[in-house]
Amino acid sequence: MTSFYIPKRAALLLGALFALNPISMLLASESSQSSDLALNAASDTDIERLSIHYRQAYRGNVSSTELPQAISVLDEQLIKDAGLTRFQDVLDYSASVARQNNGGGLWDSFSLRGFPGNENMPSGYLINGFNGGRGFSGHRDLSNVAYVEILKGPGSALYGRSEPGGTVNIVTKKPQYETSGYLKASAGSFDQYRLEGDVTSGLTDNLAFRINGAWQEYDSFRDYVFSDKKIITPSVRWQISDKASLLYEMEYLKQEQLFDRGIIVLNNDINTVPRSRYLGEPNDGATVVNATGHQLTYDYALNDDWSLTAGYNYRDSSLKGYSSDAELAKGRQSLFDDGRTLTRQHRYRDYASEDNSLRLELSGHVDTGFIRHNLLLSADTYHYSLKTGLYRYRGQKGEYAIDIYAPQYGGPQPEVSLLYENNETQKAWGTYLQDQMDLTEKWKLHLGLRFDRYQQDISEVVKNTLSEQADSRVSPKVGLVYLWSDALSFYSSYSEGFSPLSGTDFAGQPFEAEESKSVELGMKFHRTWLNDLAVNGSLAVFDAQKSNILTSDPLNVGFSATLGKAKSSGVELDLVAELTEALQAKLSYAYLNTRTANDSLNPDWGVLIPAGSPLVNVPKHTASVMLKQDLNAFSIDGNAGFSWRYVDSRLGDSADPSFQLPSYQLLGVFMNTHLSDNFILGVNLDNLLDEHYIASSYSALWAVPGEPRNIRVSISYEF
Repeated sequence: MTSFYIPKRAALLLGALFALNPISMLLASESSQSSDLALNAASDTDIERLSIHYRQAYRGNVSSTELPQAISVLDEQLIKDAGLTRFQDVLDYSASVARQNNGGGLWDSFSLRGFPGNENMPSGYLINGFNGGRGFSGHRDLSNVAYVEILKGPGSALYGRSEPGGTVNIVTKKPQYETSGYLKASAGSFDQYRLEGDVTSGLTDNLAFRINGAWQEYDSFRDYVFSDKKIITPSVRWQISDKASLLYEMEYLKQEQLFDRGIIVLNNDINTVPRSRYLGEPNDGATVVNATGHQLTYDYALNDDWSLTAGYNYRDSSLKGYSSDAELAKGRQSLFDDGRTLTRQHRYRDYASEDNSLRLELSGHVDTGFIRHNLLLSADTYHYSLKTGLYRYRGQKGEYAIDIYAPQYGGPQPEVSLLYENNETQKAWGTYLQDQMDLTEKWKLHLGLRFDRYQQDISEVVKNTLSEQADSRVSPKVGLVYLWSDALSFYSSYSEGFSPLSGTDFAGQPFEAEESKSVELGMKFHRTWLNDLAVNGSLAVFDAQKSNILTSDPLNVGFSATLGKAKSSGVELDLVAELTEALQAKLSYAYLNTRTANDSLNPDWGVLIPAGSPLVNVPKHTASVMLKQDLNAFSIDGNAGFSWRYVDSRLGDSADPSFQLPSYQLLGVFMNTHLSDNFILGVNLDNLLDEHYIASSYSALWAVPGEPRNIRVSISYEF
């Protein structure tokens, strides 16, 4: 049953909101789809306006509409309308993305176009073009996110070392010189409370700052489970001259959360136990994640045609804490004997990472005869270190167990001992060249070539092993674009890519890098189409292949094993339409045929998994629709709408082809209205029909249930 009430601590938050002086408010409103911001610096009588361009990494001087690639944007308005706070949740509005194993609820993990990364690691993504997904940085918060780009298809020819399904790039909110801001307090079902804010302003004519962040205390529909978080993300911009600028961005996160593997599912019945049933141990206490990040970006306009961008990124993170996880090995699991006694392992994780990277880009154009060459030349390098230490107690069948129907907590907890500790170092450098040639006004030829050299060293403490590998890769990309009109274009592309894999198998051996190939055909809609109907979007058909894909090792729980090759082909449609002056629609649909490309032997079940078998957690059909109606015609200053998402059935365990997750549909409604010029009331009701579903799964004993019907109410002060 859904519970919702506002106790004393929520009332204090709301009271503080009304009492705060506007000068002390935190936030800034910013266009979510543009990187061009206006700098206002002068007196009231003689205002000088300078144009500031926050240059997109890897974009050069070519607009996204002319690139031979499908790109969808999840903007800040979508985040506000849906009342979202987590990066993983906003990805649900792209049908190309599917949820994967979330590491006990401690990180963001997803597949793009059906291709997941390492099941035992968070998914990789970019933050302003820099790698932000490596390591263990908890749940990415949305308090400083301007918009999220889904860059589909392999990007190694440009972005470097990426997944074949595509690359996700988070673009953060940037300082502005005009003062603006907001403070937002929210309360929701299951005792979830959050205070979020952001403020931006100019300190001088040449110096601007921005500071945003959030504090939250979240309980859960899951018994005993909580997720508390504190995040702050300040940034400063210095306009050094009319040609040069320097931007510094920092972030700090602390997340404390009870480790939660979810529920168990017997005989494909997701109602085996209530979705609220926690089968870990509350006395394990919080797993703590700490993360910091620093980005420094220098932009210089060499002349009207050429510009230089240089950047440095540093990130470190750690994850430490205990958990009590269901034993997955069938021969050790007493649940399969009596149907109610769940044997568990006791574990302790000690993970840490440090990531340094540099990037230099030169972009502009030159003319050779009648052909214009839009060039992007660049070099980058990184040094990444990763420590993964896992301690565990693994007793006999029936030891350290819990009754799934009548759980008793608080019993003696066995001591853990070190199972493995990997200390990994990756070093890499790369150069790339991209040339988008304007052959005519309508035809564009896109050529890209990247060279990478990387080295990986992994030492394992328990087995006392040291493994080293080094490799060089060349990643090409070629594409062709035809601009049918100002409103419609067509493209085709072929790309190759690769991505180094962290970690080792049970024997302590490193994994070879993933390799990929992809072919894509598509069309893009711009501005207006079909009798002045305002439409933006894309339609893409693709076929991709990936080798050295990882999956869970069924014999050695906690380790990964190489599955072999996988293929994914499909169709994607993303549209944003202005149906009327007051009605807007967003649509995302994907059909994915993702399957293994070779036969493999499952050693746990002793059966052959043939080529063509599906990949875990990847649905064939996914759809998302959002409709938003402006309410001014009803004399209400605000908007209202609904969202609908459909996720098809999926394989729930790569080691058990019989375990299938059922399809589900989620319906949500929202409304935002101005109470005054500055105060805004927001209401979001999610999972309106109270659908019982599994959001993602690692196995039938580690299945993550989705949230029941819930409501969130927020009030914001904007200035």
